[in-house]
This record gives sequence, C-alpha cells and structure tokens, in this order.
Amino acid sequence: MKKIFLLFSLASIILFSSCSHKNEQVEEEEEFLVTSPLQADTTIYKEYVSQIRSASHIELRSQEKGYLQNIYVDEGEYVRKGQLMFKLMPMVYEAEVEKAKAELNYTEIEYKNTKSLADKNIVSPNELALSKAKLDKAKAELTLAQAHLGFTEIRAPFNGYMDRFYTRLGSLVEEGELLTTLSDNSKMWVYFNVSEAEYLDYMKQLKNGNKQRVMLQLANKEMYDLSGVVETIEADFNNETGNIAFRAAFSNPKSILRHGETGTILMPVSLKGAVLIPQKATFDVLDKKYVYVVDKDNILQAKQIIISHELPHLYIVSTGLNPGDKILAEGIGKVKNKEKIKYKFVSFEKELAELNKLHAE
Repeated sequence: MKKIFLLFSLASIILFSSCSHKNEQVEEEEEFLVTSPLQADTTIYKEYVSQIRSASHIELRSQEKGYLQNIYVDEGEYVRKGQLMFKLMPMVYEAEVEKAKAELNYTEIEYKNTKSLADKNIVSPNELALSKAKLDKAKAELTLAQAHLGFTEIRAPFNGYMDRFYTRLGSLVEEGELLTTLSDNSKMWVYFNVSEAEYLDYMKQLKNGNKQRVMLQLANKEMYDLSGVVETIEADFNNETGNIAFRAAFSNPKSILRHGETGTILMPVSLKGAVLIPQKATFDVLDKKYVYVVDKDNILQAKQIIISHELPHLYIVSTGLNPGDKILAEGIGKVKNKEKIKYKFVSFEKELAELNKLHAE
C-alpha cells in the first residue's frame, strides 16, 4: 500500500509541475497591444457656462394711474407691434380731453374776435398777441390731455413674447407699476465668462478681425442647430473672479431659445501638432499620470506625462511623449515596470477606430 501511495504522490507532483510549466509558457507567450501617439492638428472645444438673454427685453409699465379695465392678451402669448395689450379705465382722462376741447373752442372764438378788432385798429397789437398766446396754450393743453388718454392704452412696442402678468384685472395700477415684460426672441445674446489667460489666448488667435464662431449646447445636452458669433467683450475684468464677460449672438428663427435660459458655449480652439494618446493607455500614481513606454529591448518603462486637454476617450499630451514612442495600449494592470513583454504593434488609427466602436456601443 505504501508503494501505491508513493507512486500516486509522485504522479501528482509531476502532473502539477507539468501544469505549472504550461501556465508559465502561456503567460510568457501572452501578446500585448502597443501603439504610438498620433501627432496631428486638432480642434478642441472649451466649455463655458452661459446665460441666454433676449437682445430686446423690456418691462411694460403703466404711464398713468387708474383701474385696470381690460386685458387683451394672455401670458406667454406672441404679440405684434402696436397690438393693444392693456387698458386702464379712461373716464377721467376722457373728461379732461373734453374740457380741453371746450377751452380750445372758447379761445379760438376769442382770438377771432380780437383779430377782427385789431384789423380795424380798435385794439392794440399786444392784446392780439395775448389772445394768440391763450389760443396756443389751449391747443397744448388739449394735446397733453389726449396724450394722457392715450397712455390708458398700453400697446406692444415691437413683436415679441409676453411674460407673466404682474397685476390683475380690476386692480388699481399706480403710475410706473410693472404690468409684464416683453421679449423679442428673434436674436439672442448669450453671455459667458472667460478667464484672463483664456482671454489673452483668444486675442492672440483672433486673426484679421474675424469674429469667432461658437456653438451652443442646451440644458438637455443637445446642440443648438445654428452657430453663433462672438460680438463683444466687456471693458473690464471682474476683480473678484478674474473673469471677463463675452457676448455671443445667435439667430433664433424657430423661437427655441427663450430669455433666461441657461446653456454651455463651446468655443473651438485649434492646436497645431497636438500629441494624442488613448485614455486607457494611462494609469495614475497619486495625482500624476503615467504610460508604459516600450524600449528597444521590449522592456516597459513607466513614464510620467502631462495632460493639457481631454477629449472623448483621448488625451492630448503636452509633455512626456514623442510621436515615435511605443506605448502599451492594453493590459496596463497585467504588467509592471521594467518587465519584458511580447507585443503586437497596431496603428493609432486602428486603435482609435476600435475606441469609437466601443464608445458607440
């Protein structure tokens, strides 16, 4: 029995050693994918939180005191220039107009009589001039009374969308009281803040006075159909934030944009000869990023890199790599520094195609 047990144990050891040897061979024969950074002219988009405002946004206020007699429009309604929107109770102002008309009729008759007497040298020229002055005053008072009566009707100064009502039908409205706001949304202004360093880069890249075109991402992460253009930059930096405000203009033919919305401005920045690598080819040690570079002896060398910009599944490297370097593209967690590997080289274009395919899935 002892012989049989010894033979079984020996066979097990041989079998285990054989399996271990085979596993080592498999590990030794594992092939890793290696690629090289791509150097190319690249356009990135810097993102800025933005506030969307109507180019024409005003407050409609009462110019007279009175009871709100009629409201002819509704909240959120599109109104056209000259359209009647609100009307104050006009009885007092109508009475003032009638009184001014009566005064005007009286002074006209008085002036005609005085002129007739002046033509016959019965009254002096001074009396005629005084009568004429009274007539002019009566005309001015009628014009003023008619203006006050006209102010009881509040009409749209331009085409646009109404906001909410700030007073209700039948309310006593004071002079200057806010009734609603009106926005002409055909052209929208989008404001965003830029740091001092980015402002200097922007001014440096601005060529021949051409205005910078920008894109707008809406709150639902969808892109607005039309591009805009940076029209103006504020005069001064904000001392508290160190930023300066830019204003971009967007056409709004479908009225998708509304006053008070928020969004994200995407400003294109062109980079000449940018060095790009896959994000998955990097690993972190504390707060620093590294890649494995394969040297001429197929040995991995951990190398620190500095990332300047981040793209979807790509990094743009500012320092640490050259376009001719070979970097480990996959299997970062399976290797260690100074390890010799067997690898298969794939072009960056092929690796990028695989990344895009995975990202799409």
